[in-house]
Amino acid sequence: MERKSTIDKDLIKKVLGGDSSAFETIISNTKGLVIQIIYKMVKNPEDRKDLVQEVYLKVYDKLESFKFNAKLSTWIGTITYNTCLNYLKKKKIPILDIDQNEEKEVWERISIHTFCYSDNQTESYIFKKERSQILTLAIEKLPPLYKTLIMLYHNEELSYSEIKEITGLPEGTVKNYLYRARKKLKENLSLHYKKEEL
Repeated sequence: MERKSTIDKDLIKKVLGGDSSAFETIISNTKGLVIQIIYKMVKNPEDRKDLVQEVYLKVYDKLESFKFNAKLSTWIGTITYNTCLNYLKKKKIPILDIDQNEEKEVWERISIHTFCYSDNQTESYIFKKERSQILTLAIEKLPPLYKTLIMLYHNEELSYSEIKEITGLPEGTVKNYLYRARKKLKENLSLHYKKEEL
């Protein structure tokens, strides 16, 4: 972690000194996370491309203000997530399949009580088969925020606190929505298997 932080500091120093290849290295190191977040939250292919560019323009403009309170990749993930939220808000696209009042609460980042869950058997069954086509399709049917949380937690293997940093949602809310996302995913998979049986 210490070494990674030193590398990030060196890269930022070079970028601020006018070294464009150092910024290309930052893009190369973080584009996987940026693209994953954008692709989970935004459906339109043209808008996805524009958002990737917008994110890195923001990163470049704000790089001088980066305080090393988090990993550089987490900070860039936060910028990406917030850029996607602004896009969805502007387009009036709901981020969850919930009522309007709760949607409003999410936008306003209202804290809710931690929702403890224990559905470990389902979780391990589902995520062992994560690479399968059925699961990928089921995940794609989820609302943007659920898809993003599943990707950050299971694909990127980020901790709850790192996801909290990126999304600005309280840790309890992250856990709650991950629980709901898995439950919804389980329902989607169950529907698929029922159709297969018919």
